[in-house]
Amino acid sequence: MADCAVLILAAGKGTRMKSELPKVLHPLAEKPLLAHVLDAARGLNPSRIVVVVGHGGDQVRAAMAADDVSFVTQEPQLGTGHAVQCGLTALGEVSGELLILNGDVPLIRTETLTGLLDLHRRGGHPVTVLSCMQNPPTGYGRMVRGELGNLERIVEEKDADTETRAINEINSGTYCVDAARLPGWLSQLSTDNAQGEYYLTDIVPMANSEHREGSGSGLAGAFCHHDGMELSGINNRVQLAQLGAAFRNRLTERLMMDGVSFIDPGSCWIAADAKIGRDTQIAPGVIIGPNVTIAEGCVIGPYCEIRNADLGPGTVLHAYCHVDGAVAKGPGSIGPFARLRPGTVLEANIKVGDFVELKKTHLGEGSKVPHLAYVGDAEIGKNCNIGCGTITCNYDGVNKHKTTLGDGVFIGSDTQLVAPVTLGDGAYVGAGSTITKDVPGDALATSRVGQRVTEGWAAKRRATLKKNK
Repeated sequence: MADCAVLILAAGKGTRMKSELPKVLHPLAEKPLLAHVLDAARGLNPSRIVVVVGHGGDQVRAAMAADDVSFVTQEPQLGTGHAVQCGLTALGEVSGELLILNGDVPLIRTETLTGLLDLHRRGGHPVTVLSCMQNPPTGYGRMVRGELGNLERIVEEKDADTETRAINEINSGTYCVDAARLPGWLSQLSTDNAQGEYYLTDIVPMANSEHREGSGSGLAGAFCHHDGMELSGINNRVQLAQLGAAFRNRLTERLMMDGVSFIDPGSCWIAADAKIGRDTQIAPGVIIGPNVTIAEGCVIGPYCEIRNADLGPGTVLHAYCHVDGAVAKGPGSIGPFARLRPGTVLEANIKVGDFVELKKTHLGEGSKVPHLAYVGDAEIGKNCNIGCGTITCNYDGVNKHKTTLGDGVFIGSDTQLVAPVTLGDGAYVGAGSTITKDVPGDALATSRVGQRVTEGWAAKRRATLKKNK
């Protein structure tokens, strides 16, 4: 959107969060609060984005660094009006409109900001404030309107009389202003108020005075938005959880409208950047963390946790699986109670069964690890079968070593493969073996002690125990 710049206020200490982490870096849906606001601002295609930082400013700069974002420090912190004054030093020459946002309002949408801009332009307002109805309005500045419906002034609660406190329309802290006239208004701000700060809200009566004196283009306006939750800021961890749930509901609703099924959407938690294909079914209690792509036609069973993963079409994740940093190309069956660790890649038509852990393992097409196994640092060929209780012994106390299986290898139950070791195509390992040397293709390897049977031993043992009792 042409002739539009964005200034985001993110200097507050966030004392009520009771945290060493700057408030705007606290995560909501696995993404910092400020990142949500930046994404909404970017949707406007603004000419500039400047973030005003203060408490923990170095942390905020490091976490939010981007080519399209500039930062400026507010020090000391003397109120919202002072914060905007600091921001203007980094904005430089700006024509058209300046949107002033807050870094702790994570549910704000690009569509809402677009509506604010449109109303501002159509109404010819010098200042337009985004508002909403709040009942009770406790803690917020009240929007005082004139007889024509224009915005006369904004009164902070500490400065409000009884009549003004009864107003339910509140200031969201989001503004659209005439960038050319803003510096003149800011220069007139004073600290003559209950908090001894420079209030940005005071620019509203200044703009109205200019209009009435004939030097301004119009009266201040207000855009009253229907969704108060979208405009809510976060001051403590209770509010963080409340807005997190609201964002989750928004996200799951959009996914369901796009063809994803949630049995109980309110029980699931999903990162903001999750991508889920149509006809995928999500069971209760599922956690989908950041950097996750789930393709079409997948089934995610109850209480699974997925992070930094890519699940291909037709992947079935049974109950209580944990997937992190893995790729399952699909289709395939995983779990229940399976764990896929970073670096694991599963080809098509595989089976990873219950209580199986894979780490940095490439499992070839059609291969199976049905249950109770640990396979780490391994290259497994096609159509292999790895029996129950198998372990790749990949760590010698200092270094990790690789296990390599060719195609069609069969590993009997309770086998230890002591890496580094390679088994050729079609090799067969008898149950209960410890394999320390390479096995050629189509060979049989066993290492267990030969079985010995002593007739009558058990009966004699019982008689001896009974005699000595």
